[in-house]
This record gives sequence, C-alpha cells and structure tokens, in this order.
Amino acid sequence: MRFLGHIIVTGLALWVTALILPGMHLGDDSATTLTQVLTIAAIALILALINTIVKPILEFFAFPLTCVTLGLFQLVINTLMLLLASWVSGLAGLTLSFDSFWWALGAGVIIGILSAIVEGITGLGDTRRERSRSAAE
Repeated sequence: MRFLGHIIVTGLALWVTALILPGMHLGDDSATTLTQVLTIAAIALILALINTIVKPILEFFAFPLTCVTLGLFQLVINTLMLLLASWVSGLAGLTLSFDSFWWALGAGVIIGILSAIVEGITGLGDTRRERSRSAAE
C-alpha cells in the first residue's frame, strides 16, 4: 500500500513539475484527460521502479564522489534517474522528455521538494520513525 502511495505522490509531483517547467514535456497535450492520467501513472511507476532498482546501485558506486561534493552529487544522480526514466518511457511509447540536462536537474529538485512536502503531510515518509520506535520497544 505504501508503494502505491509513493507512486501517486510521484505522479502528482511529475504533473506539477511539468506545469511549472517549460523545458519538461510530460504526456501528449492533445490526449484526453484519462489518457494523460494513465500516462503520468505509468511514468511514475517506471520512475519508482528505477529508483528502487538502479538508484541504490548507482549511489553505492558514487559514494566517494558524493562525500567529496558534500552530497551535491545526489542531485546529479536524481537527474540521471529522471533521464533514464525518460529513455525507458520513450521505449514504452510514453512521453517524458527534457530540453536539456539542466531542465532535468531543475525537475529533479522540484520533484524532490514536492514529494517531500506531500509525503510529510500524508505521513508516507514516516517509515524511519516507525522502524526506530519499534526497535526501541
């Protein structure tokens, strides 16, 4: 259930970010509302799977570089995950594209901020606190 919540939050963050950034293109503007919602949901699912499978491996190998840059390399990793999701969604016939690396970087920052806000409000981000509470008891 929590995974579905993360997909919904990611989809909402993708949609809002596409409205804000002119260099990010999400879905077909001439499509019906249902088609656009399904496209955003499918892209959110692709992004969630990439973040679950590929991102931890990349973070492991990039750990020294992340330490040297005091964590700023995480922005580059998030951008690469968005660009990979864009490529995979293109293979699936879905539209997620960026005009440049910098638009993808900006999208990664905005998506991260929006996701953190929504997960904080809804309580989806409380998994660490619940684990620490159960371990302390």
